[in-house]
Amino acid sequence: MTVTLHIDNTVRDYDDWKAAFDQYERFRADNGVRTYRLGRVDGTPHRVLIDLDFDDRAAADAFRTALATVLATPRSRAMVISHDAWLVDLVEERISA
Repeated sequence: MTVTLHIDNTVRDYDDWKAAFDQYERFRADNGVRTYRLGRVDGTPHRVLIDLDFDDRAAADAFRTALATVLATPRSRAMVISHDAWLVDLVEERISA
């Protein structure tokens, strides 16, 4: 069963934040992220929604703990105004042709 860590961030500057996000590609892969999706809220370009998919809840929980360490760094604190995250269990998925 896929578990998603859904993150809702408000960032000071999207381009700076995205450059930092890209530098953590290996970190995500090494910590069980299978796929991710990024979105920006229409009309609120500083609000970024991130969905990180994991194979199981244990991997998602472990990543959330590791992410807290990253968010505590001075660089992250300077970039991220607000952060909220929660786990979402995928209960149904339909892909239309």
